[in-house]
Amino acid sequence: MKRVYLSLGSNVGDREGHLRAALDRFPPQIRVLRASALYETAPVEFTAQPWFLNQVIEGETALSPAGLLSHTAAIERDLGRTREIPKGPRTLDIDILLYNDAVVHTATLEIPHPRMTERRFVLVPLAGLAPDLRHPITGLTVREMLDAAPPQTVRLINS
Repeated sequence: MKRVYLSLGSNVGDREGHLRAALDRFPPQIRVLRASALYETAPVEFTAQPWFLNQVIEGETALSPAGLLSHTAAIERDLGRTREIPKGPRTLDIDILLYNDAVVHTATLEIPHPRMTERRFVLVPLAGLAPDLRHPITGLTVREMLDAAPPQTVRLINS
């Protein structure tokens, strides 16, 4: 079994319901070990859209990185994800942040997630689960990455 960290986000419709529905669809391929608190966050890059509800989960899987991507993409589609505007509004977004200490670079997948070090909406909930976890390329801890990340509004919704 491989340890994985996944970031979940939603800013369309029942945001919390979409996150719960994703968690319900993870098993048996992904065993959820822990889930962070929920955070409401300002959108980045494409900012003319509603705020997101974000969460990070720690899990275990026997799936390969490509298999994990396929499984999470199927969950996104099942829950109504469409890709009309790049970085635009979405019912659900699931990103693979880390997969053990693996470094993967393919045409369709990069692990660790290439922008996780810049995104407070990822680092704040991840720090709640694993502040001393180290990035497999930079060697920085989650806490160190969070300290260096650019500003972004991230509000705790529930713990």
